[in-house]
Amino acid sequence: QLVESGGDSVQAGGSLRLTCAAVGTTINNYCMGWFRQAPGKEREGVAVIRAIGTSTYYDASVKGRFTITTDDVKNTVYLQMSNMKPEDTAEYYCAAGFCVVPGPDQEHFYFWGQGTQVTVS
Repeated sequence: QLVESGGDSVQAGGSLRLTCAAVGTTINNYCMGWFRQAPGKEREGVAVIRAIGTSTYYDASVKGRFTITTDDVKNTVYLQMSNMKPEDTAEYYCAAGFCVVPGPDQEHFYFWGQGTQVTVS
């Protein structure tokens, strides 16, 4: 089970940190990713990390502004978002899957959280 938290409303230019806690499994077994879905749009990959190692993927729209990290002790994945823009407004989902090279292909992700809303104005 993946449980997201940290969604909120922020002003443009602000920062927010999303948290994804894994319950009943260890994140080290998976590639962990953050995805988002804005109203009227398809869900897209934002950032992905191999929980073992340092390989990451970032969508071009967030590169340099968002950072995905893991905490093995807390079995948690974070998405630190900075210099946020109105176009970052979306429901954000945490997901766990399998990958050799981190990427946004959602077919590789099998476990999903319930989502947390982020609004940037």
